[in-house]
Amino acid sequence: MADKKLVEAITSMNEDFAQWYTDVVKKAELIDYSNVKGCMVVKPAGYAIWELIQRQLDDMFKATGVENVYMPMFIPESLLQKEKDHVEGFAPEVAWVTHGGLSPLQERMCVRPTSETLFCDFYKGDIHSYRDLPKVYNQWCSVVRWEKETRPFLRSREFLWQEGHTAHATAAEAEARTEQMLNIYADFCEQVLAIPVVKGRKTDKEKFAGAESTYSIEALMHDGKALQSGTSHNFGDGFAKAFDIQYTDKDNTLKYVYQTSWGMSTRIIGAIIMVHGDDSGLVLPPKVAPTQVMIIPIQQRKEGVLEKAMELKEELREFRVKIDDSDKSPGWKFSEQEMRGIPIRIEIGPKDIEAGKCVICRRDTREKIEVGLDDLKDKVSEILKNIQQDMLDRAAKHREEHTYQAANKEEFVKIFKQKTGFVKAMWCGERECEETIKEDMSVTSRCMPLNQEHIADTCVYCGKPAKKMVYWGKAY
Repeated sequence: MADKKLVEAITSMNEDFAQWYTDVVKKAELIDYSNVKGCMVVKPAGYAIWELIQRQLDDMFKATGVENVYMPMFIPESLLQKEKDHVEGFAPEVAWVTHGGLSPLQERMCVRPTSETLFCDFYKGDIHSYRDLPKVYNQWCSVVRWEKETRPFLRSREFLWQEGHTAHATAAEAEARTEQMLNIYADFCEQVLAIPVVKGRKTDKEKFAGAESTYSIEALMHDGKALQSGTSHNFGDGFAKAFDIQYTDKDNTLKYVYQTSWGMSTRIIGAIIMVHGDDSGLVLPPKVAPTQVMIIPIQQRKEGVLEKAMELKEELREFRVKIDDSDKSPGWKFSEQEMRGIPIRIEIGPKDIEAGKCVICRRDTREKIEVGLDDLKDKVSEILKNIQQDMLDRAAKHREEHTYQAANKEEFVKIFKQKTGFVKAMWCGERECEETIKEDMSVTSRCMPLNQEHIADTCVYCGKPAKKMVYWGKAY
């Protein structure tokens, strides 16, 4: 009875996807609510996923010359005001500090919603000559945005992320870095998280406040909603002019730098849950699974069973491996392993030991495979690789089956009424039209893909000549 109850505690995703998501996050012990309104406690199981994301993404950054730094978490109001568009974009979400101890501050400070202004202020004093360029910095930190509605990982008032901020001598170098980082995010999502993404440029309405252009990667969740999963911004020389960041070039003239910024946050953990999870809980890609292999001894009180489990754990030490030797029933342990999304379960009991084999169960497909103990290490390695690839293939198939084309308004409206997913359609390029679509249909432009397709000559909504093909969707 207890085993059944554990699984029943998760609402079916087809019945209520939002409730399913909350149940999984809570039952898999990734996050807990706190008494600090709008803020979450990231528990060890959730933080371990973030650590694996951080480690692997950081390695990819460093391979391209990125260095890590750390900036203050407070920004004086006068500094924030220097870039008009930027401050307007963030004003509604800023948290302000007005007192230091018991004394009112002479100038109020905000808790960083993002750190462009701090990096600009720093670069102004740190960059003097062309020899000082490029500066390719990143920081891992938390930021605060006073969100009205919050959801675990997807939206909270304080969240963890990385933010890269770079300075370059030329516009071409800045654009190259902007695109390079977008490609790193896309590769990371596909190769490490098994999440396929669409790469593209944001419309002016959706771009970052103060940026010349914003690029993003967009992923499709199991319920057909889109999630912006990483962004890369080209600032041009706008911030440099606002903050007077100049350098002396080789020809001895003063020039403004060109800047970029790029970020990915803990909301990507929400994407992992919603792309790969099922009604039994989490399904984690092996590369970010804190435990890749769980060994479950069957009839563990019988002589030699626990010892054998320990032997197997030692043999598999190159993987992230654990033994569940608790006094819970095997059925309960299986349910728990599934709930937590552990990629591989190894079952070993007295009969298996006698026969010189064990049973491997894949979390993603539930396929059971009998394996000789002598071949175990190689087989585990092979199965983990297969799970990683199969998860990407399944997610790509799901996205393909939920991506539609609309050539005119009638098709566009009909698809969004009847289906969920991405819709590829042409757009006139005018902000007013985009705002009307959002107002009328609660649909937003996700991105103008780098690989453009021609679907029709006219805009899908207003009928004017089309300029770009856009991915549209309902988003988190």
